Amino acid sequence: MEILHIFGYISALIIGISLGLIGGGGSILAVPVLAYLFSINEKAATAYSLFIVGASALVGGWKQHLKGYVDWRTAIVFGIPAIIGVTLVRHYVVPAMPNILFEIDNFQFTRRMAMFGLFAILMIPAAYSMLKKEKKIENTGVVAYNYPLILLEGLLVGSITGLIGAGGGFLIIPALVVLANVEMKVAVGTSLIIIAIKSLMGFFLGDAMTMLIDWEFLAIFTSISFVGIFIGSYLSSFIDGKKLKQGFGYFILVMAVFIFYMEFFK
Repeated sequence: MEILHIFGYISALIIGISLGLIGGGGSILAVPVLAYLFSINEKAATAYSLFIVGASALVGGWKQHLKGYVDWRTAIVFGIPAIIGVTLVRHYVVPAMPNILFEIDNFQFTRRMAMFGLFAILMIPAAYSMLKKEKKIENTGVVAYNYPLILLEGLLVGSITGLIGAGGGFLIIPALVVLANVEMKVAVGTSLIIIAIKSLMGFFLGDAMTMLIDWEFLAIFTSISFVGIFIGSYLSSFIDGKKLKQGFGYFILVMAVFIFYMEFFK
């Protein structure tokens, strides 16, 4: 086994531990780990990330359900347009994208640059959502849906998830609070279920039907992440999750810069 692969599997464990400790965010590292430590191309890396993100979110979402922090009706209302968005992108858009999108003189803008560049850009607001101080948002607690905006939001988040292979919780949680008047704790738990549903459905209805999947590798990587989730959940009793979340936010910013450098300058 190559040394980079060993670091890759260690990273899978760290992804799970971070998810267990802070409840989210760790899965955003799946794409760079798959791309740079396992040398998996952009289509497969974002596809495998969807499965890893979806499976991890399902575990976290079920834990939140047991605590009573999941609104299943809201998850379905938001989830349906998100599933449509991610499935269309993974099944039709990504396979149709040429390797070279356009050329300017000697510069070639590739599909990989577009997908990983967008991924790096969206890591910045994801990091900001971890770094900012949480503000208590008062609402009536009565769930009421703004269906037109929910439809647009779901399609947008689903399409972004399809392109970059990440869950987009930093977009979903505010939408649940603002567009459906869901309480923050319930929004966090419900967002995990939405991420799980749209990511797994996008993977199985899109990628699994259009490309060969290395199921053995995917099972090993995901299983290691699951072990990390349980380790992180245990450690959460002894470690301050808020301070760790801020540190992880800075780390994601560093990773965003690293991805830009690797794709556009190296």
